[in-house]
Amino acid sequence: MINGKIEEAFNKQINAELYSSYLYLSMAAYFKSLNLNGFSNWMECQAQEEVVHAMKFFTFVNERGGRVQLAGIDGPPTTWDSPQAAFEEAYKHEQKVTALINGLVDMAIQEKDHASNAFLQWFVNEQVEEEASADAVVNQLKLAGGQGSGLFMIDRELGTRVFTMPTTQGAE
Repeated sequence: MINGKIEEAFNKQINAELYSSYLYLSMAAYFKSLNLNGFSNWMECQAQEEVVHAMKFFTFVNERGGRVQLAGIDGPPTTWDSPQAAFEEAYKHEQKVTALINGLVDMAIQEKDHASNAFLQWFVNEQVEEEASADAVVNQLKLAGGQGSGLFMIDRELGTRVFTMPTTQGAE
C-alpha cells in the first residue's frame, strides 16, 4: 500500500509531467510557425516522452493501491524570442523536473518507502539524459549564433529524432 504523503506527491508529479508535455507541444507549435520542422519534431518527441513519464507514475500509484487524482494543467507559454530562448527554457524546465524528482527521492527515503525509491531511480537516471539533451541543443544554437546555415543544419539534425517507448526497468 502506498503511503498517503507519497501518493499525494506522485499525483502532483503526474501533473508536472503532463505540464511538461504541454510545454513541449507548445514549443513544437512555435517551431512549426517558424518553419523549423526539425525543431518541432524534436519537441513533439519530447512531449510524447513526458506523457510516458506521467503514465509511469499513474501505473505505479495504482499498482500500490493508491488513487490517481488528476488536477488541471496550466497553460504553457506560446511564444519565445528565438529558437535558442525556447531551448534555454526547455533546459531550465528539465532542471526544475530534476529537482522535483530529487525531492521525491528524498521523501521516499524519509518515509522509508523502498518501493517508491526503487521506482524513482529510473527517473533520476532519465533526468541526466533529459538535461544533457536539451543543453546540447542550447550549446549548438549558441555556436550557430542564430544564423541561417547553422540553424538549418541543427533543424535537419533534430528532424532525425524518433520517439521510442522506453524498454528499461520501470517502463512498464
